[in-house]
Amino acid sequence: MERGPTFDRCVVIDDDPDVLLSARLLLRDMFRTIDEYQSPADALVSLANDAPDVILLDANFGRGETNSSEGLHWLTRILQADPEASVVMITAHGGLNVAVEAMKRGATDFVTKPWSNERLMVSVRTAAALRRSRAAVPSARAAKASPAAPGDEAFLGQSPGMARVFSLIEKAGPTDANVLILGENGTGKELVARELHWRSLRSDKDMVSVDLGAVAENLFESELFGHLKGAFTDARSDRIGRIPASDGGTLFLDEIGNLPLHLQPKLLTALERRQVIPVGSNKPVPVDVRVIAATNLPPEQLHDERRFRQDLLFRLNTVEIELPPLRERPEDVPMLVRHYLDLYTRKYGKPARELPGDVAAALETHDWPGNVRALRHATERAVILGDGDAFRLVDFAISRRSTDAAPVPKAIADQHADLNLDRAERQMVEAALRKHGYNISSAASELGLSRAALYRRMEKYGL
Repeated sequence: MERGPTFDRCVVIDDDPDVLLSARLLLRDMFRTIDEYQSPADALVSLANDAPDVILLDANFGRGETNSSEGLHWLTRILQADPEASVVMITAHGGLNVAVEAMKRGATDFVTKPWSNERLMVSVRTAAALRRSRAAVPSARAAKASPAAPGDEAFLGQSPGMARVFSLIEKAGPTDANVLILGENGTGKELVARELHWRSLRSDKDMVSVDLGAVAENLFESELFGHLKGAFTDARSDRIGRIPASDGGTLFLDEIGNLPLHLQPKLLTALERRQVIPVGSNKPVPVDVRVIAATNLPPEQLHDERRFRQDLLFRLNTVEIELPPLRERPEDVPMLVRHYLDLYTRKYGKPARELPGDVAAALETHDWPGNVRALRHATERAVILGDGDAFRLVDFAISRRSTDAAPVPKAIADQHADLNLDRAERQMVEAALRKHGYNISSAASELGLSRAALYRRMEKYGL
C-alpha cells in the first residue's frame, strides 16, 4: 500500500461529467491534485500555468461526434504548447485506426471506453512516470521542440493520402535512406523533411537546407562545397560549404528540379564519393550526410533525361514520398482551418468568432491552388480583417461559387469541359513550356507575355 500520492497533478478532459467523476475516484490515490475540464479550451489555458504529470483527453466532444477529429485537434494543440506532455487518449469510438493516428501525433497511450480500471491505471502511471523521467533527464531530443511545424506552419491531416505520408515518414525517418519528396508548392515538403530529420538518428545534429532554385550557377560549387580564401574575386576568407556544414546530419536540397542539367554531375559525384573539394583546393573533404531532396516537378518531367539525370534521381529517391495537393484531401481542410483560426486569433489578440456552416463548406470545396500555404494566408487575413461575431466568406478573399449564374451554352460546355480560369491558364502555361522544352523566352513569346510575367505565373502555379 502506497504512503501517499505518487504524482502531483492529473488533468482529465471529457465532456461527460460521469466520466470525470469515475476518473477522479479511480486515480485520486495516485495524484495530489486531479483537475477536471469539460472544455478542452479551458484546460489548455490551465496547462500553460502548470504542466501536469499526465493528461487524459477524450477523443470526441459534442453530441453525436464519433470521428475523433476534435480530440486529435486538441491533442495537437496540447503538444504544440508542451511538446513533452504525456497524453492518454480515451474514446468509445474509432478503435485501432484512431489509436494509431493518436500515437502518430504524439499521444503516449490510448484506452477505450468502457475502460478496464486496471488498464487505465497502468496507462496513466506509465505516462506520468515518462513525463517525470523526461523532466529529470532532458535528452538532446527533449531539449528542443520538434521542428516539424515551425512558426505558424502546421503538419496536419487525417485523409488517406496524408495517412500514407505519415506512414512513410514513420518507416523511413529512423533510417539513413535518402528521401525524395514530391509535391506542388505549398503542400509542406520542408515540413516533411524536418519531420524525417527529427525522427532520424541524426536529430542531434543540424539539418542544413539549400534552395537550389536560388543558387546562382556560378556560385554553385562555392555554396555547396565551400571555397578557400583567394579562390576567386571577392573570396576574402575561407568558407565552409553547405554539404560539409551538414556533416553528421541531414542535407535538405530544396527545389532539386531547378538544378541545371550541366551542374547535376557535380552533385552526383559528391554524393557518390561522399566527399567534396572546396573551390581553390585540391584536397577532398570527406562528408557523412543523409540527403533529403524535394521538388515540385511532375514525375514525368523528373524522369525525362533532357531535364534530370536519371543516375542522380536513383541516388536521391531510395524512398519517395508524394504529398497530395489540398484539393485531393478536402476532408483535411476543416482541421487546418480550425488550427489556423485558433492560432491567429491568439497571435493577434482577436476575439473568438463563429465559423458558419456554409462558410466552412465553401472553404472545404475550394480548390486551393496554393495548397496549405494559401489556406494559412487566407485564415490569417480573415482573422485580421474580419469583424462581427462570425466569419464571412469574403473575409477569406474567396468567392462563393455562384449557384444562380446563367447556364453555359451547351456547345461551349461540350468544347471546354473545364471553364475554371486559373486551371485553364495553368494548362496553357504548362503546354507552352513543354512545347518549347522549358525555354522561358520562347514560351513567353508564344503566350504573348514578358519573361517576368511568365515567371510570375510559373510561381503562382508551382511550375
